[in-house]
Amino acid sequence: MTVPPGTKLVLVVIDGLTPQMLEASLERRSLPTLTALAERGTLGRATTTFPSLTPVCLSSIATGAHADVHEIPHLVWWHREERRLVEYGSSFGAARAAGLGRTLRDTLVGMNAEHLSSRAVTVFEALADAGFETAAVNFTAYRGRTLHRPSVPFLGPVRGPEQFYFYNLFRAEKTGAPLSFRNRAGGSVDAYAAAVGRWLVTRDGFDFLLFYLSDYDYASHAEGPDAADVVLRRSDDAVGGLVAAAGGLDAFLERYAVIVLSDHGQTAVRDVARIGDAFGHEPDTLVAASNRAAHVYRTGDGAASPRRLAEPVVRPHARPRLVGADACGEQAHRERRLDAVLRLLGDAAVQGAAAGGSGARAQL
Repeated sequence: MTVPPGTKLVLVVIDGLTPQMLEASLERRSLPTLTALAERGTLGRATTTFPSLTPVCLSSIATGAHADVHEIPHLVWWHREERRLVEYGSSFGAARAAGLGRTLRDTLVGMNAEHLSSRAVTVFEALADAGFETAAVNFTAYRGRTLHRPSVPFLGPVRGPEQFYFYNLFRAEKTGAPLSFRNRAGGSVDAYAAAVGRWLVTRDGFDFLLFYLSDYDYASHAEGPDAADVVLRRSDDAVGGLVAAAGGLDAFLERYAVIVLSDHGQTAVRDVARIGDAFGHEPDTLVAASNRAAHVYRTGDGAASPRRLAEPVVRPHARPRLVGADACGEQAHRERRLDAVLRLLGDAAVQGAAAGGSGARAQL
């Protein structure tokens, strides 16, 4: 599909939407707006970044880079310079342990103002530098060029897109949108986003809009990855509100190019691994784990080498021991797996061998 030069863009991100759920809903035609958009355009599957956790994924969407560049590595991670855990809300218990005030500030302000690497350029920064007007609704990786002051005093100002609307905490203009957190389970967050989105489209006040809907992810954690049909229909209604605000589908598509995507999917949990149990006895070692991935940090000189720390992670996944020639092949297979893990951990010996003896270390 060819898009004329100068066409404005609306990027819709539906958090946590799996391709199976979307495709089944389109087949049932239970999502009128997304079905109509799919029929006018193209439909495909894509692979997300790793780890597939919302702060990492949204930072990748905003910057076009993976965590090695944008440096948002996880929902919870160890800040080496400040010697503390950074917690973006992996659970209420974790947020309480890290300190609710600190967690709120890290999530709402610190991720963009301090943690998102200066080596990464966000789409809002790049477009502003090129003279375009950008807008974002509820999108967590929002760093831009325009200073915005909060509606609550404890957060402090941030830099975001020119038209920036973030959970009633930041707003570029008055929109009349309802309170976003009045009933999260009932869909109030996306209801706020939908109201702001309609307000923006009615005024055609942007060249690029990033329209983020998070309620489906919230519901799918509770109901299962492919069971939150009611909430997905609300997401469809929110996108339909943008279309209606432009005067209908033809008028909407005449004015805007549209991309609808998810940041990641969900999978039903069948086996639970408590990786912290493997490292509880290790000195100067910290595990930061949440959902799909875990980090193991060496926090002091007393910690074991990366190779030794990686062994309990790799060994439980090795195949059953074989005999003869097969045993040699299996050992080589296990060593390759261990070396792959160690490259991620930054083991100097493995990195040196891979780089021809340079001894370079990976930076995480």
